[in-house]
This record gives sequence, C-alpha cells and structure tokens, in this order.
Amino acid sequence: MVSAPTAPAPTVSAPRADGRRPDQLRKVRFQNDIAPYATGSTLIEWGNTKVICGVTVEETIPRWMKEQNVPGGWITGEYSMLPFSTLQRKARNSTKGRIDGRSQEIQRLIGRAIRASIELAKVGPRTIWIDCDVLQADGGTRTAAITGAYVALCLAVRKLVAEGKLTENPLLHPVAAVSVGMVAKQALLDLCYLEDAAAEVDLNLVMNSAGEFIEVQGSGEEATFSQDQLSEMLELGHAGIRELLRAQQAALANAV
Repeated sequence: MVSAPTAPAPTVSAPRADGRRPDQLRKVRFQNDIAPYATGSTLIEWGNTKVICGVTVEETIPRWMKEQNVPGGWITGEYSMLPFSTLQRKARNSTKGRIDGRSQEIQRLIGRAIRASIELAKVGPRTIWIDCDVLQADGGTRTAAITGAYVALCLAVRKLVAEGKLTENPLLHPVAAVSVGMVAKQALLDLCYLEDAAAEVDLNLVMNSAGEFIEVQGSGEEATFSQDQLSEMLELGHAGIRELLRAQQAALANAV
C-alpha cells in the first residue's frame, strides 16, 4: 500500500518585535496645525517615530532659477534629528558647524519626493520650504518625514489658495514613503529600529497615488538579495503605500 504524500507544513512567520504581521504597518496618526506660524504643518506619529513637518513660504526663488530664467517656483527640504530624539544625545548640526552626510542625503530625498507631487510652474516665483524635525526616532524617520511633508504641503496649498496667492491648485498625485526589508530572510513592511538594525536588506520606497515610483533606495547590509526577494519587497511596499495614502487623505479630510 502506497501512502499518500504528506502536504508540506505551512510556513509560520516569526513574530516581529512589536507583534505585527509581516505586511502590517505601525499605527500612523497625524496631528495637523501643530505649528501655528507655519503655512501648513502636521505632527506625524508613526509607531514610536514622531516627526514635525512644517511648510513655510518665501516670496522669492533661488538665485540659480533667476540666472537661468526658470519659470515657476521651487521646493526644498530640510531635515534634522533633535538632540533628544535618540537614546544617546545627538549633537545638533549647528554645534558641529556642518550638516552630517545622512541628514543631507535625507533632506535632498524629501525635496525630490515632494517636488514630484506638485506642478512647480503653478507655484509662482516663490520658494516652499519643507522642514522636518524628528522628535523621536524608532526607525523610518525619512519615510515618515516624506509622508508627513505631503500632508503639511496640502494644508499650506489650501491656505495659499484661500488667501488668493495661488490662483489654482498646483498639486498633482499624492506622495508617500515606506520602508521594507529582509530580516532573517523574511520580507517585512515598515521596519522599526530593532528590525532595521538586524536587516540583511534595507529598502526605502517613495511612490505616488498613480502607482508610479519616485525613488527606490535599496541595499544589502553585508548581504545580497534576489530578483524574487526584490519583487516581494516592492509588492509589500506598494501595499503599504496605498494604506498610507488613505491615511493622508483621511487626515486632510478631517482638517479644518
């Protein structure tokens, strides 16, 4: 008598540090108008990561735009981690006399991501500053900064339109960002600090609501990854982005 083949045992995912499923985001919450003197602002709380995103507007454009006769306006980002945002005090850039390489890289990423969400020609000859300050860091500060920055920008644009400074809404597709990684050979969405530190592969994904990529930052941490693993991470990230876009729209719908 021939025995029937035994079905393979289902794969059981190892529990995450905070008990989430591999495809589950941490809780995301927006507190709008956190900085009343800004044109638009929000505090994004993403798990234990907290970032204030503020938008201010200057009625001028960068020198290079004037010299090259580039029409429209400009958006630039700034990013910093407050000294008490990490377990060990982080020195301010002003104390060091220079911006550290990581902060410079992240603020350029924020600028690129947010510029992709707006038609600069309709902004007029003005500069929109996106300031992102990390109050508390537990992984994903750059993705939280981008996701929060878009909400702050929308609030700022609403105000500029209401004040008659913009004659039409220049916003294009909403933008959000999320982290994905391979931890113990398993693809995980939205890494907290402990997972990020243990990740063999770290990937940051920026996309818009049209499903288009704005930026993909991925690297192996003393490891390599396959095409299949990359596809799995991109699929996880895309699903996470869709959820974040819904959270952004809910936050904007509830804004006064």
